[in-house]
Amino acid sequence: MQPSLDKIRESASVIRAAAPRLKPRVGIIFGTGLSSLRKDFKSAVTLPYAKIPHFVRSTVESHPGELVLGTLEGVPVVAMRGRFHAYEGWSFEEITYPVRVMRELGCEILIVSNACGLMNPAWKVAEVMLIDDHINLMNGNPLLGPNNDKLGPRFPDMSAPYDKKLMDMAAATALAEGIRLEKGVYVAVLGPNLETRAEYRMLRALGADVVGMSTVPEVIVAAHCGLRVLGFSVMTDACFPDALTPTALPEILARAAEAEPKLNTIVRGVMRKLGRAKR
Repeated sequence: MQPSLDKIRESASVIRAAAPRLKPRVGIIFGTGLSSLRKDFKSAVTLPYAKIPHFVRSTVESHPGELVLGTLEGVPVVAMRGRFHAYEGWSFEEITYPVRVMRELGCEILIVSNACGLMNPAWKVAEVMLIDDHINLMNGNPLLGPNNDKLGPRFPDMSAPYDKKLMDMAAATALAEGIRLEKGVYVAVLGPNLETRAEYRMLRALGADVVGMSTVPEVIVAAHCGLRVLGFSVMTDACFPDALTPTALPEILARAAEAEPKLNTIVRGVMRKLGRAKR
């Protein structure tokens, strides 16, 4: 079920009041262990989710649960430090609600990131993948139920959910900075458990390079409401069925921290390009 426009506007009104001079152009959703870019925001204002009407609460320990507004490389942004997941018990409407609010605030672009499991044996952990496409295996969709035509079309096209021009900007930045940037397919599963060896074999056979438990619902809603999307996955654990070892959250966070400076450099480069293009 899609949220009402009145609820979206109520949330947006509270956020605007916290930073009345800021008109965000880009929305950012930080993934697990990937929010240190917040320190580069200028004139930053932080708003806990608890103070925003109709926002639910992030219950994952590595997700702070706050909205940050400011400028990054001269571009006005609004960023989520802490996303919501279906495995926490939230509905797909609740998970994607902030994307609707970002659109109402004036955002034209959504940048999403996540920590993920690596299934492509040609790549390495602690590296970054540019999401070229995705597979939805989360057993749900945020657009189920009656469509609100004021929010988007009944049947949004998903032939290119990730914007090619933005991907080209990211690739050019990585090349200029000497950062290895892979490009591939992200598959989203429900979680919260990690996958079995047989499941990794199946997901790889379906054409996925990495696997995670987020991102796809937000991207579907972004496509529905007309946002251009740029997506990144940080590969935090190796998921090779014939050499599988147990993985714990501290290890995932450590690998995310190792890769995060590379991701931050790429995102800052994209933001600089966006800033120049707007002038």
